[in-house]
Amino acid sequence: MHDVHDRDPAEGGLRGRKKRETRAALVAAAVRLAAEHGAENVTVDAISEAAGVSPRTFFNYFDSRDEAFVMVGAESSGRVRQAVLAAPADVPPLAALRDALAAELGEVEQQHELWRLHSEVLRRSPHLLARSIGAHVEDEFILAETLAERIGAGSPLFTGDRLPFGTAEGELRRQALGLYPRLLAAVGATAVRVAVEHWCVRQDEATFEAVFRTVFDHLAAGLTEPAVPVVPVVPADEA
Repeated sequence: MHDVHDRDPAEGGLRGRKKRETRAALVAAAVRLAAEHGAENVTVDAISEAAGVSPRTFFNYFDSRDEAFVMVGAESSGRVRQAVLAAPADVPPLAALRDALAAELGEVEQQHELWRLHSEVLRRSPHLLARSIGAHVEDEFILAETLAERIGAGSPLFTGDRLPFGTAEGELRRQALGLYPRLLAAVGATAVRVAVEHWCVRQDEATFEAVFRTVFDHLAAGLTEPAVPVVPVVPADEA
């Protein structure tokens, strides 16, 4: 049994690009329909029709209708892990993670509307929100396993077919995972969330890439308090 995140591994070439495009089209169609009609009123047939594929094709990518609602950005997970492992040996783990995530987040500005709609759908559907959180938590652990492998603290349990963490085999994986890679993966996930949320409300101040890089600069500096520029106070009668 393959972990859900490895069901459709990142592929190169034309075939891989077409598969990624089809998955992205299905997710976008599902989210837009759910935002308009409510997730409970959207069918697989409607999602497939909106994406221009057959319902049979839909089930080549997802096990259920609900899975399509919570998988925004999920297809990038495999590519992030590959990039972390492929980074030069002299690149610190935090920098390798930063660069891998940055490569996958390059389209955040173009996909801003889809991410906004996705947040709306999750807020209106508590069961989808719970499922999304669960998927992100497990994805974070798998990323931690990859980071452990990069720093030489991996385990044979972290490779090949992997069962969910709720199983006995999954618990063995959890016990084998060290503190540092777990913390690094969690920090990376939080950094992405903070960068996206900050940029969404201040788009006129900086590009998303600049915000994202600044977040990781703070992390690399050990989260020391940044210098705050002094703003001169102008008396009211001189303003």
